[in-house]
Amino acid sequence: MSNFRANVAMIRALVRRSSNELLRVPGAAIPGVLAPTIFFLGITSAFGGLTLLPGFTTSSYQSFVIPVSLMQGAAFTGAATGVNLARDIEQGWFDRLLASPAPRPVLLAGIVLSASLRSLIPATILLIIAFAIGAHWPGFLGLGIALVVVMGMATVAATWGTSLAFRFKSQSAAPLMQAGMLLFVFLTTAYAPLDLLTGWLQDVARINPVTQVVEAARQGFVGGVTWGDTWPGLVALAGLAVLLSAMALRGMRRMTA
Repeated sequence: MSNFRANVAMIRALVRRSSNELLRVPGAAIPGVLAPTIFFLGITSAFGGLTLLPGFTTSSYQSFVIPVSLMQGAAFTGAATGVNLARDIEQGWFDRLLASPAPRPVLLAGIVLSASLRSLIPATILLIIAFAIGAHWPGFLGLGIALVVVMGMATVAATWGTSLAFRFKSQSAAPLMQAGMLLFVFLTTAYAPLDLLTGWLQDVARINPVTQVVEAARQGFVGGVTWGDTWPGLVALAGLAVLLSAMALRGMRRMTA
């Protein structure tokens, strides 16, 4: 029981440290909010007419695209967590954590949980903007699923970012942290339903597990909410999180080898 309490205390301390950083440097949250907001406004303005195509699943392009922007915000938040970790490694602060008796999975959990919670900041701002310009209200169940998926995607992005931070031990890996997750997000049904995509983009979107994640978040905004459209996204998130967490833990253990 004492070990459990100590582990929980360590996770809370890491989450609190992340929150304090955000309070001290609020500008650090701007990229994670600004980039997906510009994407959302630009895409809906330029390609809103796609809803006139036969077979498009909604008359509101804002409703169709907002889940993608939510995933983009989560990806930026997770990547920022990886960059912050790389900074801590460069400055030697993370070595102190490694010297503590805390188990390595506990340290990773604290880092990742902070990203998951921080992802709600860009998500909230994006949703306010989307509803203001005409996105459909998804219902409380649809909204809840979308936010759970956002937090899950931030977890995946954070484990990806931390695994790269442990490998390169430098903030110079930041572009790779961001680009890797954004490719996963954009090579999905980001711009149009799967049946309207063509060529290699359709083939990639069909096998990309993040497509299931985007479709799970899209429920309520486009169509109804069903368990059949929810569980594939949750399974995809869980699988990616387990795989990337294993990579991150392996990298962390190599730092002490």
